[in-house]
Amino acid sequence: MLKRLLVVDDEPNLLRAVEAVLRDEGFEITTARSGREALVAVAGSLPDLIVSDVRMPGMSGFELARKLRASTHSALVPIVFLTAKDETEDRIEGFESGVDVYLTKPFEPDELVAVIKSVLQRVERTRSTIARLVGDEEKETVFVRDEQLTEAEWRVAETVARGLSNKEIAEELNLSVRTVENHVSRILAKKNFTNRVEIARHIISHQTE
Repeated sequence: MLKRLLVVDDEPNLLRAVEAVLRDEGFEITTARSGREALVAVAGSLPDLIVSDVRMPGMSGFELARKLRASTHSALVPIVFLTAKDETEDRIEGFESGVDVYLTKPFEPDELVAVIKSVLQRVERTRSTIARLVGDEEKETVFVRDEQLTEAEWRVAETVARGLSNKEIAEELNLSVRTVENHVSRILAKKNFTNRVEIARHIISHQTE
């Protein structure tokens, strides 16, 4: 399946250069010139990975990452930072804001491509593992519902554990995306979780033989 990437940078020349490199590798690319444009793009279509500059006017990459991580819609999207600064405090702030990889400019195109492919492969392995544990019908796995969650919330939680996006969950359960988002938010609040990975782990913990 073609992977969709969002590239965010306020420098037009660098934005075009990164876009060209990644398109040549077979990725589908959407671009944004600011953090706010990036949030609009993510709201419209969730990318498989985001490549973002750090120092941008209006909204920094740090702030963009924090907003993405705070939303259940985009909490698990991998983020790769590109920055001209290589200060330790910048790296620390980047990782604390939820960034997966930090690359400094000028960067080698081959390195950027390798990093992106590695992150995407890791995500696929994680999803495959969760899907196998949750959905392996041959093993007739049974999950005992957490009584703190309603039946509707539990069904949504099971699909979250399989790695489905809110849009995919809505299509499978015949719900609106807004309804799915509301269910996910309530699950996070009820269980005091911070992200969808914790929901997946919770589902797996309720597996019985």
